[in-house]
Amino acid sequence: MLMPSPISVQLQCPSTFPLLGNPIRFKSNFRINHNKTQHASYALNLPEKNDIFSNQKENNGLPIKENLDERTTKLGRESLVDKIKALPSKEKTEIITSPELNGDLGTILEFNDMLWALLTAQEPDLALKLFDEMSSYGLVPDSWTFSIVIRCYCENKNLGEAERVLGYMLENGFRPNFSAVTVLLNSLSKKGKLQRAFGVLDIMDKIGLKPTVQTYNCLLKGLCYVGRVEEAFEMLVRMKKEAIVEPDIFSYTAVMDGYCKVGRSDEAVELLNEALEMGLAPDVFTFNTLFNGFCVEGRPLEGLKILKLMREKDCKPDYISYSTLLHGLLKWRKTKTALRIYNEMVGIGLNVDKKMVNSLVRGLCTRSCKGRKEDLFEDAYLVFEKLKSDDDSVIDPITYDLVIQALCMGKKTDEASVNLQKMIQMGFSPRMVTFNGVIQALCAEGKVIEALFVLASLNEGGRVPSRVCYNILIDELNRHGSSLGACYMYGAALKRGLIPSSKPQQ
Repeated sequence: MLMPSPISVQLQCPSTFPLLGNPIRFKSNFRINHNKTQHASYALNLPEKNDIFSNQKENNGLPIKENLDERTTKLGRESLVDKIKALPSKEKTEIITSPELNGDLGTILEFNDMLWALLTAQEPDLALKLFDEMSSYGLVPDSWTFSIVIRCYCENKNLGEAERVLGYMLENGFRPNFSAVTVLLNSLSKKGKLQRAFGVLDIMDKIGLKPTVQTYNCLLKGLCYVGRVEEAFEMLVRMKKEAIVEPDIFSYTAVMDGYCKVGRSDEAVELLNEALEMGLAPDVFTFNTLFNGFCVEGRPLEGLKILKLMREKDCKPDYISYSTLLHGLLKWRKTKTALRIYNEMVGIGLNVDKKMVNSLVRGLCTRSCKGRKEDLFEDAYLVFEKLKSDDDSVIDPITYDLVIQALCMGKKTDEASVNLQKMIQMGFSPRMVTFNGVIQALCAEGKVIEALFVLASLNEGGRVPSRVCYNILIDELNRHGSSLGACYMYGAALKRGLIPSSKPQQ
């Protein structure tokens, strides 16, 4: 079918056309207005006509600009995009509705430039609105126009409309460009619409657009997204054996990610080794896939091997690498190794997620309180103090409770008392076992007065001290020979409805 002539007075277009049984609607006709007058552009300075390439041909679906320096045209478009981005939202809308633009969009090339600029400026809705008004400019859409429209619909996640525009183009002799078809295929793959994505691949073959490795990578990711990992692996094998296209590291990464998501990280490692044998250089995204896979499977220590391999391959771990590994180590209670990774992150200047630091402190305190052979108390307190100095508002009450208990066990009663008061000032309500621990630790060091202050803070907060709390204080007052004080404490307990097991000495 011949392309429509740009000098036709009127082009009749079908109101609807099918693609996979779905209709699409355009304006019923496009008209050329030969009596247009030139006006200054509203808010934007569009390039003059003689600054726009005069001829547009297509090579593999991509426009070629002749008789004009390519770099100059590219800079002109980039300038237009920057100006659109700088406009307030209201003025962007008026660009489309203002009749003053008619004179500046006198050719299909200028119109397409504006469409492309709006799309690039992340204004696909405005681009589609401009396209709807195309007949009022007396212009007829060409292949490049429709290709931009396809991309606009993909940007808006309206893939059904994008497919119908593609169907219209094919039925009416328009040739979509490679970029638009690839974007549509990628969008369908990301949504898991694999049957439709493979349909687009067939269309590419029929109209002579040769798929690239990037095209197949979109399909590989789509297959893995819906859990069809075996099919993705088979496609990867065919790509190599049948020499369809040469797989790149992104091809391998896509299938590796699929394996990791279904708990088959060892097979992902085999693919990594195969990629290395082919001379491909894995990037940080490739390795991060493995970190996530091993951590999900409960094997975070395997991540240490991956970290070592990254360094051997001169691939610098990023924040996601370390964070994923640290999260897995904490989740599976590999606390000592997690501390090592945390220190490494701090050492290279990475800001560790505060929730994970809380989790690390809690893990270290728990191990310390359980009397493990490793003396992790000092490490726990150092991490806690750094967290507190960075932003004490991110410390949660559970972390405070465990740190205070660990301080008591480590005989750092002054620090325990200070942090208990800090916790109360922040509006937290310490657990009763925390109060008991501080009072007991203070009494063990003979600091009865300080212990009584802790009891007072408990009363001031409207909390009822436990019987254990009174027993500790009565025993300590007896030990100091303060029978009167012990009697007072015993009486206070009785008033609270508690009967201490410890009695004042006579």
